[in-house]
Formats: sequence, C-alpha cells, structure tokens
Amino acid sequence: MKYISVEGVDKACSQLVIGSMIFSPDRMELVREMLDEYVSLGGNTIDTAHIYNGGKSELAIGQWLKERNNRDDIVIIDKGAHHDAKGPRVNREAIASDLRDSLARLQVDYIDIYMLHRDDPNVPVSTIIDILNEHVQAGTVRALGASNWSHRRIQEANEYAAAHGLKGFACNSPNLSLAKPNEPRWPGCVSADAEACAWHEQQQMPLFSWSSQAGGFFTGRFSPDQPNDAEMVRVYYSNDNWERYRRAEQLAKEKGVTANDIALAYVLHQPFPTCAIIGPHNVNELHSSFRAIGVTLKPEEIRWLDLAD
Repeated sequence: MKYISVEGVDKACSQLVIGSMIFSPDRMELVREMLDEYVSLGGNTIDTAHIYNGGKSELAIGQWLKERNNRDDIVIIDKGAHHDAKGPRVNREAIASDLRDSLARLQVDYIDIYMLHRDDPNVPVSTIIDILNEHVQAGTVRALGASNWSHRRIQEANEYAAAHGLKGFACNSPNLSLAKPNEPRWPGCVSADAEACAWHEQQQMPLFSWSSQAGGFFTGRFSPDQPNDAEMVRVYYSNDNWERYRRAEQLAKEKGVTANDIALAYVLHQPFPTCAIIGPHNVNELHSSFRAIGVTLKPEEIRWLDLAD
C-alpha cells in the first residue's frame, strides 16, 4: 500500500480509501468482514458522510471502531452540510448540527478530515472558513476538506485563510476518473477537468476521488451496443470514453491485468497526491481494487490513456 500526507492529519492516508455507503448496523457481519480485510491489506482511511444511508453508515463505523478499539489507527473522512429538499445548508447551524450528529454516531471525539459535502456559491468563502475554523479550534476537526467545490472557490477560500492566519482546505474531493462524465452523475457534483488537474499539480493539493472507477465502466459489464443502464449511458457513454476503454484494455493485456485495474491506477498516478475512494460490495471486489496498487503507469501511458497523445 502507498500513502499520502494531508496537512493537519497525524497519520498518512492509504491511497485506497474504503467508501461506506452500504454500511449499516443491521449488516455488521459484512461491515466487520470488509473493514477487517481492508485494514489487513494496509488500508487505514474510511470515507463516510452525514447523509450516507440515513446516518447508518456512521453508526456502523462507530460500532466497528469501538469493537476493534483502533480509533487512533484509522483516518476518518466525514462530510456534512449537504443540501436538503429546501436547498443549500452551508451555514453555521447546519455545519454544527451535522458535525455533532456525526461525532455521536461514530463515537469519536474528533474527525481527521471534515469536508463540506457541497458548496453554496451565495455564501462568501470568508464566512465559511470562519465557521469551519471554530470547529478546528474546538478540537473536533483536524483538517478541512471540500467535496464538490470548484478549484477556484477552494483557491479563494485558502487565500482568505492564509491572509487571516486560519486553516484553509487541506484537500479536495471531486470526481476524477479515466472515463470523463458527459454531465454530473448527481446534481451539484463536480468532476476534475484538465484545468482543475493543472491547478492541483501546481498546488500539490491532495485529491480524494469519488467514483474513481466510473461506476464500473471499465469492468466489461457495459458496451456501446448495450444501452440498458440509463445512468451509465447518460454519464459515461461517449466515443472518447469508449476509446479510453479500448486503450485501457490494450494496456491491460500488455501488463497482465484488467482494464479496471488500469483505470484505477490512472487515478493513483497523477502528478499530484491522490487517493481513490472505492466502493466494494464484498471482499472479492475489495481484493480486485487492491490489484491496482501493484500497477505502474508511466507519464506517457497516462497521457495516451487520456487521449492526450
């Protein structure tokens, strides 16, 4: 396993981060199996959110942490202030309420990396940074992150933080994958385009990619003549993505791996620190993701896969 550092976090984060959207206290046998195996393979970072599975994800993680007594060994990424039916919730009350809920469900005193799950461009970044720093100063949050924010807003927020001696965003969590989305998979979601990736390279800011495997686009379950999955067709079916798939398959044969391994390795071989959030549903899928750790891609192979050459 390879690891990256995030400013403010006292443990390095494993490059493969396990997602927890399917976790629930009523599935603890699966949760234990998945998390125990993940840790045995060298993983140490769990991604969750206030809204995942109606809060059950956090409850299950909290139960596992208590049973294993390993809180100090695990990096917890949590997210809050997701919008609701009434609209954006990036405000002092919602952030405090979501964080309070998350800490209680997880049965922990602090979150290693706390991310805002969405942005609200109508709220000045100065206001948001001021609010978040209240929780940093209280000790309930170690590092701040942004999920589904534009890199321009992150830059603006960090410039304000630096000018006022405050903590800015230490990492970003957009979508980044070899398959480029035609449109957001979910409303309000942000994918890292070429400009955002160039900014990350310049800043060397860690990026935690969600949907890093593009919903299974490279697994062989989909093809241009099978438009059965409406969401996959809408988001990922394009001539360029099918060419990326063809090139991933070609390179996979040369390296003795799968196209999906190549696609995940693509995320892990960017010219800036990256982690890939994976969402396995069972131990076999977990093991298949870990194969990508052993795949090495050269910069020219990255460019070729991405149709840049």
